[in-house]
Amino acid sequence: MSIGPVAFLAPWLLLGLAALPILWWLLRAVPPAPARRAFPGVRLLLGLDDPERMPERTPWWLLALRMLALAAAIIAFAGPVLNPRAEGRGGPLLVLLDGGWADAPGWNARMDRVAAALEDASREGRTAAVLSLAAAPPAEGGIPWRAASEWQGRLAGFAPQPWAPDRGAWAAWIAGAQAGDFETLWLGDGIGDGGEGALAEALLARGPVTLARAGRSALALTPPWLEEGALRVRALRAGVAGAVPVGILAIGPDPNGIERVLGSATAEFGAGADSVDVPVAMPIELRNRVMRLQLAEGASAGGVVLADDAVRRRKVGLVSGRAGGEGQDLVDPLHYLRKALEPFAEVVEAPLGEMLNTAPDMLILADVGAIGEAERALLMPWIEAGGLLVRFAGPRLAASGAGQLEPDPLLPVRLRAGGRSVGGAMSWGAPRKLRPFPEGGPFAGLPVPEDVDISAQVVAQPDPDLPERVMASLEDGTPLVTGRAIGDGRLVLFHVTANADWSNLPLSGLFVQMLERLAQSAGGLGPAPEAVEGGIWTPLQVMNGFGELETPSLVSGIEGAALAEDRPSAEMPPGIYGSGERRVALNVMRRDDRLAPMAGLPDALVQEALDRPAERRLGPWLLALALVLLAADVLATLRISGRLGSGGARAVARGAALVLLAAGLAGAAGTAARAQDTSSEAAALYAANRTVLAYVKTGNSRVDAVSEAGLRGLSRALFDRTAVEPAEPVGVDLERDEIALYPFLYWPVTEGQAAPSDAAAARLNDFLRFGGMILFDTRDADLGGSLGGTTPNGRALQRIASRLDVPPLEPVPLDHVLTRTFYLLQDFPGRWDASTVWVEAAPAAEEVEGMPFRNLNDGVTPVVIGGNDWASAWAMQENGQPMYPVGRGIAGERQREMAIRFGVNLIMHVMTGNYKSDQVHVPALLDRLGQ
Repeated sequence: MSIGPVAFLAPWLLLGLAALPILWWLLRAVPPAPARRAFPGVRLLLGLDDPERMPERTPWWLLALRMLALAAAIIAFAGPVLNPRAEGRGGPLLVLLDGGWADAPGWNARMDRVAAALEDASREGRTAAVLSLAAAPPAEGGIPWRAASEWQGRLAGFAPQPWAPDRGAWAAWIAGAQAGDFETLWLGDGIGDGGEGALAEALLARGPVTLARAGRSALALTPPWLEEGALRVRALRAGVAGAVPVGILAIGPDPNGIERVLGSATAEFGAGADSVDVPVAMPIELRNRVMRLQLAEGASAGGVVLADDAVRRRKVGLVSGRAGGEGQDLVDPLHYLRKALEPFAEVVEAPLGEMLNTAPDMLILADVGAIGEAERALLMPWIEAGGLLVRFAGPRLAASGAGQLEPDPLLPVRLRAGGRSVGGAMSWGAPRKLRPFPEGGPFAGLPVPEDVDISAQVVAQPDPDLPERVMASLEDGTPLVTGRAIGDGRLVLFHVTANADWSNLPLSGLFVQMLERLAQSAGGLGPAPEAVEGGIWTPLQVMNGFGELETPSLVSGIEGAALAEDRPSAEMPPGIYGSGERRVALNVMRRDDRLAPMAGLPDALVQEALDRPAERRLGPWLLALALVLLAADVLATLRISGRLGSGGARAVARGAALVLLAAGLAGAAGTAARAQDTSSEAAALYAANRTVLAYVKTGNSRVDAVSEAGLRGLSRALFDRTAVEPAEPVGVDLERDEIALYPFLYWPVTEGQAAPSDAAAARLNDFLRFGGMILFDTRDADLGGSLGGTTPNGRALQRIASRLDVPPLEPVPLDHVLTRTFYLLQDFPGRWDASTVWVEAAPAAEEVEGMPFRNLNDGVTPVVIGGNDWASAWAMQENGQPMYPVGRGIAGERQREMAIRFGVNLIMHVMTGNYKSDQVHVPALLDRLGQ
């Protein structure tokens, strides 16, 4: 029986409340009035005071106190529960996750809700199914009903996807799925896509539906743009509630290549507004380093936008071989270049030596003929380091003879003497038109205007490698733009002038587009998706649902038209795509996108909050209240009867009342304390009698589930490959559990973890000093270094380690005992393979002649620190299949195997100590013994 947020497990006991009026009447009853008799001896009693008084009737407030105590006891035995979980309606339970990018900010809360629903279904013996609407509906078969307990073990494999769910496709699939009714728990993200109404109708046709969603839907960002020298981004929200602040972070590498926050900005959604533009002002040097912009809180794939060169003003240096002057703008090549570059680049003009000191992204030489040796010595290293040198032809270049007799290192091709022009020695009958640009080149997809005419040019020698260096050509096949790579940079030559002397190309919009493409390719990403038609684009990095970039796995090339027009999906996830030397960023949202709340939901749909209040039993507290009231009743009764007058009686009464009060308070927490003590004792006995690998509970259910699955997979590998036979792994609470019984702790570091308390830090330091080992895993692929604190997890590790007695550390030496305790290893990958692994630094290194290993770190290192996410690489499902992908194809399986081998070496190092280090002494010992 439920009354509002309170339910009763034994409601029939509430019938006892009906007896309260009878008890009230009995307590109010008084004995009959005494008979009056005259007795002369009564005079002897005059003046005496009887210490005990018998009241004529019980006071009303004492009766109310007793009634209240009795009512509290009756209600307590009826089993009241605050915020009870609703009882299932029987039959199968379908749990639907939207599973898109908008689920990422509250993913842990969603997984907790799913786990609670499956636990209830398992207790009731119901079958269940958990499906993500971000995945494609199954092509064959119906809903995969299984035991609820089986789905509980699979929850760790669910993760939000970096695209929106397709509710319309799922509505059609559910309508045609296998027959049968079922109950549905739908965890919605609160963002509408137009298909939520059809999905709700299809689910209601099969049974009751509960929609649980967070109080506020996720925010999103549209691709950034440049305006008035500031990088701007638009934040979106679903709905038009009150004013809400929003913060933006601009992230990119510093000069050392370490990713950092380069800028930040805040703004506020106005009341009734569903979007707000946020300017992020920063110097051009920092702005050009920005790789992505993301929300300061609640990051997701929709809340992260990758910045491409469409929003970066490249720094371009201009050098001309012709001296300009007043009134010569129309013939000055730099005038045309300045006008073409102004919309997308910062133009710098200076002498060549000073120009390179400004670190330009691209350098343009307009009709510069002879280049001195000193200038060559400056240009060649700059190009090889990644610079882009663009040269334009002209009379000076043609007359200099550069590249005609022998190859010139600052020209992409050899040139023929004399050039070619209309009416010249090597003449055309008429100006030539441009041929369409080849696919895969930097100008692919650009439209070729019909009115662009070329009347003169310098001509390339027909060498064997000329075809592969042609970037643009005329209709007769004559190269117009050629280029070649030099080191990490490139050299490009326009065979025409930068002014209108030899062609009208500088007067056309194509000239601007060609220079923009070249500037965009000068290091960094390429143009926006709208200009990618006509090529095949290969994913270089893809984004997961949490907005993190990962190495792509099993994603094929994408046609340019699809990249420009289609929405991100499993076949085309958001990320960075490349085609030849070009790069482009594909984001979840587009510039003109908006978010809308879910609408069109039928009235029969039950809606509730995602975060339900915790179920709490009120019985112990009501019993405690009843005992406290009875203690108060004892004191009140003694007081009105006059029995508290003497000191001894007063002390006895007070003692009895205090005993009742203490018993009441102890009863409220007794059950939980006994359960906790029993649980702690059982865990201690379990660890004392077995070899148990343990992990530190973080409070994040998803991370803890991965840790448990990872240690379970590692335990299986140890059981199959070594003499160690670990039991099932356990999670430990550092603030409560005893950790001295475990030889090894896996500590996954999460962003929100706080430093351990003084008591927990003392236990951890004792654990480290007396032979225990802790593997700290920041799980961030060591971005910026696990010890550098440049990532949220890295900073959390610094907070934790500040309370611990951590020894000096060093990267694992090649001959450390960890490299040979069981397997011979050279590196220590996990799900990632980029992290430096740190161990205790050896104070001294004794070399043994003739031995391949030093006597290095003869004991067990108490800490190992890295960021390769080893638990995800070790994690196995109940059927023995890997839970998470690692790498790509065969190379990925090889990486998983090496991760397992590292785990085996780690545990064998803990279990055997200095055994392997002692092996280097065996030849010397045998020699001393004369054997």
